[in-house]
Amino acid sequence: MKQPRGFASDNNAGVHPLIMRALRSVNSGHVIAYGDDPWTAAAVARLREHFGAEVHPFFVYNGTAANVLGLSAVTRSFHSVICAASAHIQVDECGAPEKFAGCKLLPVPAPDGKLTIEAIRPHLHGFDFEHHSQPRVVSITQATELGTVYTPHEIRRLADFVHGYGMLLHMDGARLANAAVAQNTDLRTLTFDAGADIVSFGGTKNGLMFGEALLFAAHIDITQFKYLRKQGMQLASKMRFIAAQFEALLANDLWRRNATHANRMALYLAQRIRALPGVRITRPVEANAVFVILPPAIIPPLQAEYFFYLWDETQFEARLMTAFDTTKADIDHFIATLNHLLMNNQ
Repeated sequence: MKQPRGFASDNNAGVHPLIMRALRSVNSGHVIAYGDDPWTAAAVARLREHFGAEVHPFFVYNGTAANVLGLSAVTRSFHSVICAASAHIQVDECGAPEKFAGCKLLPVPAPDGKLTIEAIRPHLHGFDFEHHSQPRVVSITQATELGTVYTPHEIRRLADFVHGYGMLLHMDGARLANAAVAQNTDLRTLTFDAGADIVSFGGTKNGLMFGEALLFAAHIDITQFKYLRKQGMQLASKMRFIAAQFEALLANDLWRRNATHANRMALYLAQRIRALPGVRITRPVEANAVFVILPPAIIPPLQAEYFFYLWDETQFEARLMTAFDTTKADIDHFIATLNHLLMNNQ
């Protein structure tokens, strides 16, 4: 059954045809399992081309696993992780970081989704005091849950600041590709060159069927990480199917083309929405998210046609996400439906 493209999440999109072709291309014959195969080696080499020759890449199934295992690799149960109050690790991972990493999350208010030195400074105390959890990691999201993006300069300032305290900077890059194209930069500039220590690089929001890449900077000790990944149930036996997808995503800048299209569709969606009466875009459109306040009466019938999530139910603020396969026709039909409901609601 063919389903209409909605605006709930870029996770809802299908698989890019070139990714599907890559999956089919490795679906023959036998190779050694658990990553000891030529496709995984090729994908690791490709990741190093984009992120730096010295980084340590590992493949996992999903973004929550990438975040949790990345944090677990550098924390102990008495450590704390500072993050935005809206961060995925705080809001949408069902307590997984605290359960499996065992450390404490310290959420910080961030009205635009972005952490600042001023916002995290109050949490940097109690070092070497046995009664307090020990701040160990600052975790940022790129692009943020509110659709905003950190510049390389902002990341570098944060990284230098936390490194001065002997701490590490983790980046949840579920939409890293969208953030990079929004600033016309490359993946390395926005991550390890800017001072990040651990990066989760998202695939499923940018055309993959499944799989995320977790990358560690060269100075991070990863000698024990293979045990964490296995114990965390994220060691894929048929890893070639994750690896082949990343090889295809990173070859010939497919990652960039997919994210560029999604971002452009978000700008087009925002442009069409701004022309309508009775609605208001609430946040800057920097990546592939549009936040808009809608009249409450029209939300249920609109969701029945095009499902989306309410970000703030008290303000009737909806989050509309575009994806690599969103079309102008999808948006035009959505706008026509929205406009019809608005007219009837007057």
